Amino acid sequence: MSAYRSDQDLTVTDATGNGVEVDVATNLLNGTVRLSVLWTQEIYLHPDDAEQVAQSLLRAAEHGRRIAEARDPEPDQSPSSSD
Repeated sequence: MSAYRSDQDLTVTDATGNGVEVDVATNLLNGTVRLSVLWTQEIYLHPDDAEQVAQSLLRAAEHGRRIAEARDPEPDQSPSSSD
């Protein structure tokens, strides 16, 4: 079983039609985000597809933050008032 969950809303392939795909996934254990270009080392994107990848990365980043905060909640760092 993989610790990563891919963004199912992302369906982007290479603009040249060679079948290369992009995958954005979040590690469900620690919140890290993985960006994969499948089947090659580079991909050429149409502007709309590039925007889809960017939006997917933003969703994954937010999801990753929630996972990380749930694992290691930061103490309240607001300044304490000493009246």
